[in-house]
Amino acid sequence: MSVLSVSLLIFICFLVPQFVFSSPVQDPDLVVDEVHRSINASRRNLGYLSCGTGNPIDDCWRCDPNWERNRQRLADCAIGFGKNAIGGRNGKIYVVTDSGDDNAVNPIPGTLRHAVIQDEPLWIIFKRDMVIQLKQELVMNSHKTIDGRGASVHIAGGPCITIHYATNIIIHGLHIHDCKPGGNGNIRDSPHHSGWWTPSDGDGVSIFASKHIWVDHCSLSNCHDGLIDAIHGSTAITLSNNFFTHHDKVMLLGHSDSYTQDKDMQVTIAFNHFGEGLVQRMPRCRHGYFHVVNNDYTHWEMYAIGGSASPTIYSQGNRFLAPYDRNKKEVTKHEDAPEGEWRHWNWRSEGDLLLNGAFFRQSGAGASSSYARAYSLSARPSSLVGSMTITAGALNCRRGTHC
Repeated sequence: MSVLSVSLLIFICFLVPQFVFSSPVQDPDLVVDEVHRSINASRRNLGYLSCGTGNPIDDCWRCDPNWERNRQRLADCAIGFGKNAIGGRNGKIYVVTDSGDDNAVNPIPGTLRHAVIQDEPLWIIFKRDMVIQLKQELVMNSHKTIDGRGASVHIAGGPCITIHYATNIIIHGLHIHDCKPGGNGNIRDSPHHSGWWTPSDGDGVSIFASKHIWVDHCSLSNCHDGLIDAIHGSTAITLSNNFFTHHDKVMLLGHSDSYTQDKDMQVTIAFNHFGEGLVQRMPRCRHGYFHVVNNDYTHWEMYAIGGSASPTIYSQGNRFLAPYDRNKKEVTKHEDAPEGEWRHWNWRSEGDLLLNGAFFRQSGAGASSSYARAYSLSARPSSLVGSMTITAGALNCRRGTHC
């Protein structure tokens, strides 16, 4: 019996001993079904936990029942390469009261578009639940936090969020889905400037030539292109506690193999849940340095982590549950290069939990200096991934109680 088979058996025995010992021989598909059910059940059983889970971001602020009066404390809780993203900290609170988006050039005060284009730091919150269907991309100015806590806020059914030549952005607690291409029109990006934008790709969150970006506790699904893409020299990014579902090309980090300005890109991907209906790119990386740490991968149809152009990928303490298809067990995909080339790329798996035949194809000589640039926080044991990611996605926060 292989090491992976033994690991899977131990895992099943730990979670569902009554299943293991009820019959000496089991159909392999039934065993896998039971593993899936057990993981989902363990996630549900952990659902009452909101703080003290070992998730350093959540433990920083979620135990405070007065979080609504101390909203800007969130900016002190970022970790990883995007830890210096302060968003609109120390700025005024801007309350979005109007879900409309009728004018991308002269947005109405009280709308989300009017808030994000201002020059001053702002902490943007929402007066009530709302669905915002944008007419054009939401082009953000620097030093902004979009904080969806306390309301159910959906950005859906039109173009979505663009961070373009901006810095210090926090996006927290939004439902972002069914995003469509926009552009071919004028869009205002500051109180004193608007310009013509060509068609967009239809990403959920598009990060272009920007830095100090943190996307946390968002639920993203079913967009036209990527759910989150970061390109053109963007860096100092943390993507954490998000829940990704029902999408093909989930996350692209790096513009193209020929765009070498992305060699300095550093991105942390931590405490996310990659859930049902996902196909590939969790993430797909180029050139830079990527720390993939303590995420829960419960679904992929092609592969989980891929890349090209010699990125450094450091995978630590993740839980990877492979799909049924025996041809899709590999976590990794080295793209657009022969083996003679990609075997020199630095890709490392350390402390990952590999279930149902999942395997991570490591490569490279493992130069310590390269992995030092891809290291952004201390990984927790993979056995804690369930409790640390159980509430990934937009939270149901209500005033006066723990979030």
